[in-house]
Amino acid sequence: MFLAVDLALIIEKLALIVVVVMVSLVIAMYTTFAERKVAAILQDRRGPNRAGPFGLLQPLADGLKLFFKEEIIPNFSSKFLFIMGPALAMLTAVMTSAVIPWGDTVHMFGRDISLQIADINIGILYVFGVVSLGVYGIMVGSWASNNKFSLLGGLRAASQIISYELAMGISLIALLMVTGTLSLKEMVVQQQQGGWGGLLGWNILKQPLGFLIFLICAFAECNRTPFDLPEAENELIGGYHTEYSSMKLGFYLFSEYINMFISSVIMATLFFGGYDIPFVDESQHGAAFNAIFGIIALMMKVSFFIFLFMWVRWTIPRFRYDQLMHLGWRILIPLALFNMLATGAFILYFNK
Repeated sequence: MFLAVDLALIIEKLALIVVVVMVSLVIAMYTTFAERKVAAILQDRRGPNRAGPFGLLQPLADGLKLFFKEEIIPNFSSKFLFIMGPALAMLTAVMTSAVIPWGDTVHMFGRDISLQIADINIGILYVFGVVSLGVYGIMVGSWASNNKFSLLGGLRAASQIISYELAMGISLIALLMVTGTLSLKEMVVQQQQGGWGGLLGWNILKQPLGFLIFLICAFAECNRTPFDLPEAENELIGGYHTEYSSMKLGFYLFSEYINMFISSVIMATLFFGGYDIPFVDESQHGAAFNAIFGIIALMMKVSFFIFLFMWVRWTIPRFRYDQLMHLGWRILIPLALFNMLATGAFILYFNK
């Protein structure tokens, strides 16, 4: 009996892993299409419209092009590390999804199945641990390329990500003071219990400054404009992935879009109720309804953040590197510290 239960749990988790990874890859693939369409709308042009109806097969065409392009590994590169760089970037991008609660529990095959791969009580620490490893994919690839422009891009990426991770972490300390938990699932459950249809429970109302700091740092962590200095083509040719081609380059580009998707999911989960459906009392509906419409609600919130990433990219010009560091160290970190201290003082005063 014990072995049967364990086997069922293993099959359930493996199926969930496959679904989450495949959905993340498909969403990342079509996010590239959405970005080109958003850019076209903002620049008053059509965008991709030839491959398939409304251009919907364009991501498949781009993927096939990358697959069939000649794969070049420079003779002067460190070949093993050259291959490991994009693999690490892709692996860390996908691993973050393991602790995200994608929806409520659903009853299937006589079992209560949680739509979360791993509900660990230190979920947010796991996210930070995996995200901090992502810089190694860029650093290893840039160093292994044995190209000075790639190395400069890798150094920029490392200093940028480390700098903005500090502000992001400090901004989350204030949120953890308010919620009292490190579990992403528990944070969503707490936010569902607010008034006015659940909206008053969302953490964005409790930590608006923390959310703003987190949002800015998410742009920097994903190397998105105006923080795309590691791949600034006007200064570094192509940055850390200058020497890459074929699917190795595709892995680097894909990992950026997966990171953007996962960052949007985390922001929706931490500050906007996750899979919480506003003005709907989940206790009045069945598990299947809550699971399906909870996933839809989460994806709608994520879509808004993805659009915001794209909108900013095609609106705001790139920073200079000294401006990027000034913003991180002299503005965001002091603001995050102030927010943490103010939150602590507020909690102490009202919990006397």
